[in-house]
Amino acid sequence: MRIVLCYPVESRHCQQISAAMPSAEVVDAGQEGVAEALFSADIYCGHAKVPVDWDRVIAQGRLQWIQSSAAGMDHCLVPSVIESPIPVTSASGVLAEQVAEHTTALVTAWFRSLPVFFRAQQTKEYVRRPPRDFSRGTVGIVGFGGVGRRVARVLAPMAGRILATDVFPVDRPEWVEALWDADRLDDLLEAADVVILSAPLNDSTRGMIGAEQLGKMKPDALLVNVGRGQLVVTEDLVAVLQSERIAGAVIDVADPEPLPPEHPLWARPDVIITPHVAGQSIRRIDNMTNFFCENLRRWQEDRPLMNLLTEKRLGFPIRQAGIPGWGEDALDGQPGCPIR
Repeated sequence: MRIVLCYPVESRHCQQISAAMPSAEVVDAGQEGVAEALFSADIYCGHAKVPVDWDRVIAQGRLQWIQSSAAGMDHCLVPSVIESPIPVTSASGVLAEQVAEHTTALVTAWFRSLPVFFRAQQTKEYVRRPPRDFSRGTVGIVGFGGVGRRVARVLAPMAGRILATDVFPVDRPEWVEALWDADRLDDLLEAADVVILSAPLNDSTRGMIGAEQLGKMKPDALLVNVGRGQLVVTEDLVAVLQSERIAGAVIDVADPEPLPPEHPLWARPDVIITPHVAGQSIRRIDNMTNFFCENLRRWQEDRPLMNLLTEKRLGFPIRQAGIPGWGEDALDGQPGCPIR
Protein backbone atom coordinates (compact mmCIF):
# COMPACT_ATOMS: atom_id res chain seq x y z
CA MET A 1 0.00 0.00 0.00
CA ARG A 2 1.45 3.37 -1.04
CA ILE A 3 0.15 6.72 0.23
CA VAL A 4 1.15 9.72 -1.87
CA LEU A 5 0.94 13.17 -0.27
CA CYS A 6 0.80 16.55 -1.96
CA TYR A 7 0.27 19.16 0.73
CA PRO A 8 3.01 20.95 2.71
CA VAL A 9 3.73 18.30 5.33
CA GLU A 10 6.76 18.05 7.57
CA SER A 11 8.49 14.83 8.56
CA ARG A 12 6.43 14.64 11.76
CA HIS A 13 3.22 14.62 9.72
CA CYS A 14 4.53 11.77 7.59
CA GLN A 15 5.38 9.88 10.78
CA GLN A 16 1.88 10.50 12.12
CA ILE A 17 0.34 9.14 8.92
CA SER A 18 2.65 6.12 9.02
CA ALA A 19 1.55 5.42 12.59
CA ALA A 20 -2.10 5.57 11.51
CA MET A 21 -1.42 3.00 8.77
CA PRO A 22 1.81 1.12 9.59
CA SER A 23 1.52 -1.20 6.60
CA ALA A 24 1.72 1.67 4.11
CA GLU A 25 4.65 3.44 2.51
CA VAL A 26 4.18 7.20 2.84
CA VAL A 27 5.60 9.37 0.04
CA ASP A 28 5.78 13.15 0.27
CA ALA A 29 5.66 13.91 -3.46
CA GLY A 30 5.14 17.67 -3.25
CA GLN A 31 3.92 19.73 -6.18
CA GLU A 32 7.03 18.97 -8.19
CA GLY A 33 6.59 15.19 -8.03
CA VAL A 34 2.88 14.56 -7.64
CA ALA A 35 2.04 14.18 -11.34
CA GLU A 36 4.40 11.21 -11.65
CA ALA A 37 3.92 9.79 -8.14
CA LEU A 38 0.16 9.43 -8.61
CA PHE A 39 0.73 6.57 -11.02
CA SER A 40 2.10 4.46 -8.14
CA ALA A 41 -0.39 5.63 -5.50
CA ASP A 42 -2.99 3.46 -3.81
CA ILE A 43 -4.20 6.36 -1.64
CA TYR A 44 -3.70 10.02 -2.47
CA CYS A 45 -4.04 12.98 -0.11
CA GLY A 46 -3.39 16.47 -1.38
CA HIS A 47 -4.20 19.36 -3.67
CA ALA A 48 -2.24 19.27 -6.91
CA LYS A 49 -1.70 22.74 -8.33
CA VAL A 50 0.17 21.38 -11.33
CA PRO A 51 -1.31 19.52 -14.33
CA VAL A 52 -2.17 15.91 -13.53
CA ASP A 53 -3.12 13.32 -16.15
CA TRP A 54 -6.12 12.07 -14.18
CA ASP A 55 -7.42 10.11 -17.18
CA ARG A 56 -4.30 7.94 -17.28
CA VAL A 57 -4.14 7.63 -13.48
CA ILE A 58 -7.73 6.38 -13.35
CA ALA A 59 -7.33 4.15 -16.40
CA GLN A 60 -4.44 2.18 -14.91
CA GLY A 61 -6.72 1.08 -12.06
CA ARG A 62 -4.37 1.27 -9.06
CA LEU A 63 -5.67 4.35 -7.19
CA GLN A 64 -8.24 3.38 -4.55
CA TRP A 65 -9.10 6.64 -2.77
CA ILE A 66 -8.63 10.39 -3.22
CA GLN A 67 -8.55 12.58 -0.11
CA SER A 68 -8.45 16.27 -0.97
CA SER A 69 -6.50 18.52 1.38
CA ALA A 70 -8.78 21.40 0.34
CA ALA A 71 -12.49 22.03 0.66
CA GLY A 72 -12.72 23.02 -2.99
CA MET A 73 -12.68 19.99 -5.26
CA ASP A 74 -12.29 21.49 -8.72
CA HIS A 75 -8.59 20.51 -8.74
CA CYS A 76 -9.38 16.79 -9.07
CA LEU A 77 -13.04 16.35 -10.05
CA VAL A 78 -12.47 15.85 -13.76
CA PRO A 79 -14.93 13.64 -15.69
CA SER A 80 -12.80 10.49 -15.41
CA VAL A 81 -12.66 10.82 -11.61
CA ILE A 82 -16.36 11.63 -11.36
CA GLU A 83 -17.34 8.63 -13.46
CA SER A 84 -14.98 6.21 -11.68
CA PRO A 85 -15.93 4.14 -8.62
CA ILE A 86 -12.99 5.65 -6.67
CA PRO A 87 -14.20 7.26 -3.43
CA VAL A 88 -13.36 10.95 -3.09
CA THR A 89 -13.38 12.82 0.22
CA SER A 90 -12.96 16.53 0.82
CA ALA A 91 -11.38 18.59 3.60
CA SER A 92 -14.54 20.62 4.02
CA GLY A 93 -14.88 21.97 7.55
CA VAL A 94 -11.24 21.33 8.47
CA LEU A 95 -10.37 24.99 7.91
CA ALA A 96 -13.74 26.43 8.87
CA GLU A 97 -12.52 28.02 12.10
CA GLN A 98 -9.76 29.94 10.31
CA VAL A 99 -12.02 31.08 7.47
CA ALA A 100 -14.61 32.30 9.97
CA GLU A 101 -11.98 34.30 11.86
CA HIS A 102 -10.75 35.86 8.63
CA THR A 103 -14.28 36.65 7.49
CA THR A 104 -15.01 38.38 10.79
CA ALA A 105 -11.79 40.37 10.50
CA LEU A 106 -12.62 41.51 6.95
CA VAL A 107 -16.20 42.46 7.76
CA THR A 108 -15.39 44.40 10.93
CA ALA A 109 -12.38 46.07 9.28
CA TRP A 110 -14.58 47.31 6.44
CA PHE A 111 -17.35 48.60 8.69
CA ARG A 112 -14.91 50.31 11.08
CA SER A 113 -12.99 51.86 8.14
CA LEU A 114 -9.70 50.35 9.28
CA PRO A 115 -7.99 50.62 5.87
CA VAL A 116 -8.72 54.37 5.92
CA PHE A 117 -7.11 54.73 9.34
CA PHE A 118 -4.18 52.49 8.42
CA ARG A 119 -3.44 54.73 5.43
CA ALA A 120 -3.79 57.82 7.63
CA GLN A 121 -1.32 56.34 10.11
CA GLN A 122 1.32 56.13 7.39
CA THR A 123 1.08 59.90 6.87
CA LYS A 124 0.63 60.67 10.58
CA GLU A 125 -2.80 62.12 9.86
CA TYR A 126 -4.90 62.22 13.03
CA VAL A 127 -8.38 62.87 11.65
CA ARG A 128 -11.50 61.38 13.23
CA ARG A 129 -13.90 59.93 10.69
CA PRO A 130 -17.20 58.21 11.57
CA PRO A 131 -17.16 54.48 10.65
CA ARG A 132 -20.23 52.49 9.73
CA ASP A 133 -22.14 50.23 12.16
CA PHE A 134 -22.24 46.46 11.73
CA SER A 135 -23.93 45.45 14.97
CA ARG A 136 -27.55 44.36 14.73
CA GLY A 137 -27.41 44.17 10.93
CA THR A 138 -28.76 41.31 8.84
CA VAL A 139 -26.16 38.82 7.63
CA GLY A 140 -26.96 36.59 4.67
CA ILE A 141 -24.79 33.50 4.16
CA VAL A 142 -24.82 31.81 0.74
CA GLY A 143 -23.67 28.21 1.17
CA PHE A 144 -24.27 26.77 4.63
CA GLY A 145 -21.64 24.08 4.84
CA GLY A 146 -18.78 23.82 7.32
CA VAL A 147 -17.52 27.35 6.67
CA GLY A 148 -20.96 28.96 6.47
CA ARG A 149 -22.04 27.38 9.74
CA ARG A 150 -18.92 28.46 11.57
CA VAL A 151 -19.19 32.01 10.18
CA ALA A 152 -22.78 32.15 11.41
CA ARG A 153 -21.75 30.99 14.88
CA VAL A 154 -18.97 33.56 15.17
CA LEU A 155 -21.03 36.49 13.87
CA ALA A 156 -24.22 35.61 15.75
CA PRO A 157 -23.40 37.67 18.89
CA MET A 158 -22.96 40.81 16.79
CA ALA A 159 -25.56 40.38 14.07
CA GLY A 160 -29.19 41.35 14.48
CA ARG A 161 -30.25 38.29 12.52
CA ILE A 162 -28.71 35.67 10.26
CA LEU A 163 -30.26 34.23 7.11
CA ALA A 164 -28.75 31.45 5.00
CA THR A 165 -29.34 29.50 1.82
CA ASP A 166 -28.08 26.06 0.88
CA VAL A 167 -28.75 23.27 -1.62
CA PHE A 168 -29.44 21.03 1.38
CA PRO A 169 -31.07 23.28 4.01
CA VAL A 170 -30.98 20.95 7.01
CA ASP A 171 -30.03 21.32 10.67
CA ARG A 172 -30.79 25.00 11.18
CA PRO A 173 -28.91 26.20 14.29
CA GLU A 174 -30.91 28.18 16.82
CA TRP A 175 -28.84 31.32 16.13
CA VAL A 176 -29.92 31.32 12.45
CA GLU A 177 -33.33 32.88 11.88
CA ALA A 178 -33.96 31.19 8.51
CA LEU A 179 -32.21 28.50 6.48
CA TRP A 180 -33.70 28.52 3.00
CA ASP A 181 -33.29 26.40 -0.11
CA ALA A 182 -30.79 27.74 -2.64
CA ASP A 183 -33.59 28.92 -4.93
CA ARG A 184 -34.38 31.68 -2.41
CA LEU A 185 -31.10 33.46 -3.06
CA ASP A 186 -32.92 36.57 -4.27
CA ASP A 187 -34.83 36.82 -0.97
CA LEU A 188 -31.55 36.70 0.93
CA LEU A 189 -29.89 39.30 -1.30
CA GLU A 190 -32.77 41.71 -0.87
CA ALA A 191 -32.82 41.37 2.94
CA ALA A 192 -29.13 41.28 3.89
CA ASP A 193 -26.86 44.14 4.93
CA VAL A 194 -23.89 41.81 4.52
CA VAL A 195 -23.89 39.00 1.93
CA ILE A 196 -21.23 36.34 2.60
CA LEU A 197 -20.41 33.82 -0.13
CA SER A 198 -19.14 30.47 1.19
CA ALA A 199 -20.57 28.18 -1.48
CA PRO A 200 -18.50 25.55 -3.31
CA LEU A 201 -17.57 26.05 -6.96
CA ASN A 202 -19.40 23.80 -9.41
CA ASP A 203 -21.41 24.13 -12.61
CA SER A 204 -24.45 25.52 -10.79
CA THR A 205 -22.57 28.10 -8.68
CA ARG A 206 -20.05 29.41 -11.21
CA GLY A 207 -21.02 33.04 -11.90
CA MET A 208 -23.99 32.83 -9.52
CA ILE A 209 -23.48 36.46 -8.47
CA GLY A 210 -23.70 38.64 -11.55
CA ALA A 211 -25.31 41.94 -12.50
CA GLU A 212 -28.85 40.69 -11.86
CA GLN A 213 -28.07 39.38 -8.38
CA LEU A 214 -25.93 42.38 -7.41
CA GLY A 215 -28.79 44.60 -8.49
CA LYS A 216 -31.03 42.99 -5.87
CA MET A 217 -28.73 43.92 -3.00
CA LYS A 218 -29.36 46.96 -0.82
CA PRO A 219 -27.49 50.12 -1.90
CA ASP A 220 -25.66 50.17 1.44
CA ALA A 221 -24.91 46.42 1.49
CA LEU A 222 -21.49 44.76 1.58
CA LEU A 223 -20.52 41.73 -0.53
CA VAL A 224 -18.04 39.28 1.05
CA ASN A 225 -16.47 36.43 -0.92
CA VAL A 226 -14.53 33.80 1.02
CA GLY A 227 -15.69 30.91 -1.18
CA ARG A 228 -14.27 30.85 -4.71
CA GLY A 229 -13.49 33.77 -6.99
CA GLN A 230 -15.55 32.37 -9.85
CA LEU A 231 -18.76 32.56 -7.80
CA VAL A 232 -18.82 36.25 -8.79
CA VAL A 233 -18.75 37.78 -12.26
CA THR A 234 -15.88 40.18 -11.62
CA GLU A 235 -16.74 42.63 -14.39
CA ASP A 236 -20.27 42.99 -12.98
CA LEU A 237 -18.91 43.58 -9.48
CA VAL A 238 -16.62 46.34 -10.78
CA ALA A 239 -19.56 47.93 -12.61
CA VAL A 240 -21.87 48.04 -9.57
CA LEU A 241 -19.10 49.43 -7.38
CA GLN A 242 -18.25 52.12 -9.92
CA SER A 243 -21.91 53.12 -10.12
CA GLU A 244 -22.19 52.96 -6.30
CA ARG A 245 -25.12 50.54 -6.45
CA ILE A 246 -23.70 48.64 -3.48
CA ALA A 247 -21.54 50.01 -0.68
CA GLY A 248 -18.48 47.84 -1.11
CA ALA A 249 -16.86 44.42 -1.23
CA VAL A 250 -14.30 42.42 0.70
CA ILE A 251 -12.76 39.50 -1.12
CA ASP A 252 -10.28 36.82 -0.14
CA VAL A 253 -10.74 35.07 -3.50
CA ALA A 254 -10.89 36.59 -6.96
CA ASP A 255 -11.37 35.82 -10.63
CA PRO A 256 -8.82 35.96 -12.11
CA GLU A 257 -6.52 34.97 -9.29
CA PRO A 258 -4.28 36.68 -8.60
CA LEU A 259 -5.81 39.93 -9.81
CA PRO A 260 -3.42 41.64 -12.26
CA PRO A 261 -1.74 44.81 -10.93
CA GLU A 262 -3.76 47.03 -13.27
CA HIS A 263 -7.13 45.62 -12.18
CA PRO A 264 -9.55 48.37 -11.05
CA LEU A 265 -10.51 46.59 -7.82
CA TRP A 266 -7.06 47.27 -6.36
CA ALA A 267 -7.56 51.04 -6.33
CA ARG A 268 -11.07 51.17 -4.94
CA PRO A 269 -11.36 52.61 -1.41
CA ASP A 270 -14.59 50.64 -0.84
CA VAL A 271 -12.87 47.28 -1.40
CA ILE A 272 -10.62 45.19 0.86
CA ILE A 273 -8.59 42.43 -0.82
CA THR A 274 -6.62 39.64 0.84
CA PRO A 275 -4.65 37.06 -1.22
CA HIS A 276 -6.64 33.83 -0.63
CA VAL A 277 -5.37 33.40 2.92
CA ALA A 278 -8.62 32.86 4.85
CA GLY A 279 -7.83 29.20 5.46
CA GLN A 280 -4.19 29.75 6.37
CA SER A 281 -3.10 29.00 9.92
CA ILE A 282 -0.07 27.76 11.80
CA ARG A 283 -2.26 24.77 12.67
CA ARG A 284 -3.54 24.16 9.14
CA ILE A 285 -1.29 21.21 8.27
CA ASP A 286 -1.71 19.69 11.74
CA ASN A 287 -5.49 19.89 11.39
CA MET A 288 -5.44 18.39 7.91
CA THR A 289 -3.19 15.55 9.01
CA ASN A 290 -5.39 14.79 12.03
CA PHE A 291 -8.40 14.64 9.72
CA PHE A 292 -6.63 12.40 7.19
CA CYS A 293 -5.41 10.04 9.90
CA GLU A 294 -8.93 9.68 11.27
CA ASN A 295 -10.15 8.84 7.77
CA LEU A 296 -7.26 6.38 7.35
CA ARG A 297 -8.41 4.55 10.46
CA ARG A 298 -11.95 4.47 9.10
CA TRP A 299 -10.65 3.16 5.78
CA GLN A 300 -8.83 0.28 7.45
CA GLU A 301 -11.81 -0.55 9.67
CA ASP A 302 -14.26 -0.38 6.75
CA ARG A 303 -16.22 2.43 8.43
CA PRO A 304 -17.84 5.35 6.58
CA LEU A 305 -15.33 7.97 5.47
CA MET A 306 -15.81 11.54 6.63
CA ASN A 307 -16.70 14.08 3.94
CA LEU A 308 -17.39 11.39 1.35
CA LEU A 309 -18.73 12.83 -1.91
CA THR A 310 -21.70 10.57 -2.49
CA GLU A 311 -22.60 12.74 -5.50
CA LYS A 312 -19.26 13.72 -7.01
CA ARG A 313 -20.76 16.11 -9.54
CA LEU A 314 -21.91 18.36 -6.70
CA GLY A 315 -18.32 18.92 -5.59
CA PHE A 316 -19.12 18.67 -1.89
CA PRO A 317 -20.35 16.07 0.63
CA ILE A 318 -24.06 16.13 1.36
CA ARG A 319 -24.96 17.08 4.89
CA GLN A 320 -27.05 14.57 6.82
CA ALA A 321 -29.57 15.91 9.31
CA GLY A 322 -28.47 15.42 12.90
CA ILE A 323 -24.87 14.48 12.08
CA PRO A 324 -22.28 17.14 12.99
CA GLY A 325 -19.42 17.95 10.67
CA TRP A 326 -15.73 17.81 11.48
CA GLY A 327 -14.89 20.17 14.29
CA GLU A 328 -18.47 21.20 15.07
CA ASP A 329 -19.85 21.13 18.60
CA ALA A 330 -17.62 23.99 19.77
CA LEU A 331 -14.63 22.60 17.87
CA ASP A 332 -13.87 20.29 20.73
CA GLY A 333 -11.59 18.16 18.58
CA GLN A 334 -14.01 15.26 18.37
CA PRO A 335 -14.32 14.29 14.71
CA GLY A 336 -17.82 14.27 13.31
CA CYS A 337 -19.22 12.14 10.55
CA PRO A 338 -19.42 12.72 6.82
CA ILE A 339 -20.25 16.27 6.06
CA ARG A 340 -19.06 19.52 4.64
